[in-house]
Amino acid sequence: MTQWLRFEHNGRLQFGTLQDGIIHVYQGDMFTGAIPTDNNVRLSDARVRTPSDASKMVCLWNNFHQLAAKLGTPPPDEPLYLLKAPSAFAAHGDTIHRPKSYDGKVIYEGELGIVIGRRCSYVSETEAPDHIFGYSCVNDVTAVDLINKTPAFPQWTRAKSFDGFGAFGPVIATGLDPLTLRVRTVLNGQERQNYSATDMIFPPARLVSLLSQDMMLMPGDIIACGTSIGVGAMKDPTNTVDVSIEGVGTLSNIFVQ
Repeated sequence: MTQWLRFEHNGRLQFGTLQDGIIHVYQGDMFTGAIPTDNNVRLSDARVRTPSDASKMVCLWNNFHQLAAKLGTPPPDEPLYLLKAPSAFAAHGDTIHRPKSYDGKVIYEGELGIVIGRRCSYVSETEAPDHIFGYSCVNDVTAVDLINKTPAFPQWTRAKSFDGFGAFGPVIATGLDPLTLRVRTVLNGQERQNYSATDMIFPPARLVSLLSQDMMLMPGDIIACGTSIGVGAMKDPTNTVDVSIEGVGTLSNIFVQ
C-alpha cells in the first residue's frame, strides 16, 4: 500500500508519498510516471492540499443497501448521481463555512472516494480496475433543505456545491481492496457512522464501468461512492468532522456556522 498526497512547502505545490510522517517528494505526474527525488519534507512542515486536481466529483445517491432499506427506497437499476462544482473542493484541515445565503440544515456524509488514474470511457467492469488509481476519504457536505425547496426542480447541484462542500483527502491510497474497507465518521468526538463498503449496491469496478458509459472520467477525478446510515446535521457553532478509512487515514475539517 502506498499513500500519495499533494502539499505546499516553501510556496510550491508538490506531491509525493507519505510514510511515518515524512513525505518522499516525487516529480513528473502522479498518474503517468511519477519520478522519485532525493528530497524529503516533514508532514508537519507542509500544508496538505487535495490529493488530486480533479475536474469533477461524481456523487452517488442511494448506493448502500442498508440506507436504501431505512429510507424505503428500492435499490436502483443503474447509478444515480450528481456532479459537484470543482470550486467546492476542500482539503484536509480546511475550514468550511456556512454559506451566507443559506440558513437551513447542513449535513455531513462520510464516504469512500474512488480516484481515477487513467482516462476512462466505455470500459468494461473487468477493465475498470486498471483505470482506478486508488481511494480517498470524502465528506459530501450538503445544504439539505435546498434539495426539495422547489418541488418541480430538485436542486442537488446547488445543495452540494457551495464553497468547501466537497472535502476529500488527505491522501490517495493505492494497493487496497476497497471491499475490505469501513467508513467511520466522527462528529465533535462522537461516532455517527461506521459502515462497510461491502454493502455498496454498485461496487467500485462496476461503478466506474457504468459511469464511463455516460461521461469521460479523467485522471484525478473522484467518485464519491455514496453514504450509509448515520448522516446528520452539524448543529454546533463550530463542528469538527473526521472521516476515517483504515489504510487511507482521516480527513478532518471544521464546519463553522
